[in-house]
Amino acid sequence: MQKLSLEALSRQHLERAASSSNGRSSQTVYGGHERVLRQTLIALSAGSTLAEHENPGESTILVLRGRIRLVSDDASWEGMTGDLLIVPDARHSLEAVEDATFVLTVAKAL
Repeated sequence: MQKLSLEALSRQHLERAASSSNGRSSQTVYGGHERVLRQTLIALSAGSTLAEHENPGESTILVLRGRIRLVSDDASWEGMTGDLLIVPDARHSLEAVEDATFVLTVAKAL
């Protein structure tokens, strides 16, 4: 068994995001390309975005800290600390409304 502190990783990656030219930092905390399930901790500085992209499979976002906005077509959803967002099965983008960290969980389509 392996144990990780998401709080410690959040702090670490927010610092990295703040010093990064693109305002983001991430780390896969479970799984990867060789597995169906992948969980990635992502940190974004306020105003940073993840440009519009396809959904790679069923996915959720668990906001650990801060506020984010998920946008798909004409709809948008805001998430803040403790919120779980279900990512739509459509092209979407994401913006950090304020400094934020979240865990993106993806179960890739087979």
